[in-house]
Amino acid sequence: MNHEFRRHFLIAAIATWAIGGGPAQAQAFPSRPIRWIVVAPAGSSLDVIARAMQERLKESLGQPVVIDNRAAAGGTQGTGEAARSAPDGHTWVMSYNGPLSYAPFLYTKLPYNPARDLQPVVLTTSQPNLIAVHTGVAANTMAELVVALRASPGKYNFASVGNGSSSHLTLEYIKALTGSFAVHIPFNGGPPAVLSTASGDTQILAAVPTLITPQIAAGRMKAIAVTGVQRYSLMPQVPTVGESGVKELQGFDAIAWNGVLVAAGTPRPIVDRINAAVNAALNDPSVRERLKAAGLEAAGGTPEQFARLIADESAKWAPVIQRTGAKLD
Repeated sequence: MNHEFRRHFLIAAIATWAIGGGPAQAQAFPSRPIRWIVVAPAGSSLDVIARAMQERLKESLGQPVVIDNRAAAGGTQGTGEAARSAPDGHTWVMSYNGPLSYAPFLYTKLPYNPARDLQPVVLTTSQPNLIAVHTGVAANTMAELVVALRASPGKYNFASVGNGSSSHLTLEYIKALTGSFAVHIPFNGGPPAVLSTASGDTQILAAVPTLITPQIAAGRMKAIAVTGVQRYSLMPQVPTVGESGVKELQGFDAIAWNGVLVAAGTPRPIVDRINAAVNAALNDPSVRERLKAAGLEAAGGTPEQFARLIADESAKWAPVIQRTGAKLD
């Protein structure tokens, strides 16, 4: 079934890219300000990425790019708005794993179909999550944290940046693999989730490093592990989950990624124009420095590469979601 989902996603994406449109359409675009829906609140990692590129995009495209934060419903509301927008390139969405690859398996009635209704444009960043705990938690390693969760089921709460997010499912996956338990407390975006864990109201959080590192520097949280297969280049001192020595976690991999999409049916020349503008912004030294300072690594690439990532992640996480039994409606 998962291979079928991936195949249908790629077929749908290729079909929408093939819709006609000549150079004149690209030259006429954009004819008015661009609305950029960011499916996370101000101060979140997605918001940081968009604002880092905002001025550079205005220079490239000759029109203002207006950021519209829409954090409701785990990002599905804003993603759905973009899916229903006019396919003319004037409405973008900055979305991520949850609304694009997890939501089809978490929601019985999703108001959009990622493969049918959205057209991937470009991947913006991709990085592991950082698992961190409040300083009051005795565990200092992933192995010690698993022992604590197994020994005291229900004692610990873990925050997430939203239901169905990578932040949520990363820890659900660890729970399922290790037979451990912690209570999930979802928040509407990264900042409140981080504040909850930094204050001790919740004890554990997996989120992109940009959200957590200031609290670690302030002594309110401790870094436990990163969730990629390899150590994160911007935090090489932090071990991976797979290095924990917990046999069930060998080879563990759960990355967080995000990118720009537009409504399906947007003519290919316009998609290419947006793709070129975003890639140029991501390659701008000042933008890269701002992202690096926030613990983010610029990605970029082609629409086809982004579509392949979405499809591959959908196929990978569908059985994980089914295994955890997570449902959001």
